[in-house]
Amino acid sequence: MTKAVIINGGNTKKSRLTAIQQKVERFFEQEEINFHSLYVHDLPATDLITANFASEDIQRANQQVAEADIVVILTPIYKASFTGILKTYLDLLPQKALEGKIVVPLAVGGSFGHLLAIEYALKPVLSVLGATEILNPVYVIDQQIERLATGGFRIEDEAEQRLTAELQKLLNVKVTRLV
Repeated sequence: MTKAVIINGGNTKKSRLTAIQQKVERFFEQEEINFHSLYVHDLPATDLITANFASEDIQRANQQVAEADIVVILTPIYKASFTGILKTYLDLLPQKALEGKIVVPLAVGGSFGHLLAIEYALKPVLSVLGATEILNPVYVIDQQIERLATGGFRIEDEAEQRLTAELQKLLNVKVTRLV
């Protein structure tokens, strides 16, 4: 069975990034892909900031990445880059942790002006971690995600279609690998 890990580099579960997280989780459930959701902000802050490689929580998170065939990276874009909290975790991954994995970068930002942050800031770090199979990033403007009165979210159709199309590529890549 295919395994995935979703690494959420946001600083809260209440942000619009959660709408993207939920979309990915629903997709994995529908496709019967076994997954773990890793919220970096739930890891011990001291372990992240001090780069505590011996931390049991960090080692457990790294094990989830090691066992995954698919790694989804979620991040809000702040100041034209991915979050510092995500960087603190990525720094704790082994040097080639993403080697042989399909990596899907997904981001939410305030404007189209930060669209290339994934290309120029995040993808080089993922490459250094051994990622060679990085699917096209999907960048969603936070205005395309509506907060509902019920506490949930609604993603605008255009953004939802782009997300779905990129997630569908996972199925094609998975099939190609098995052949």
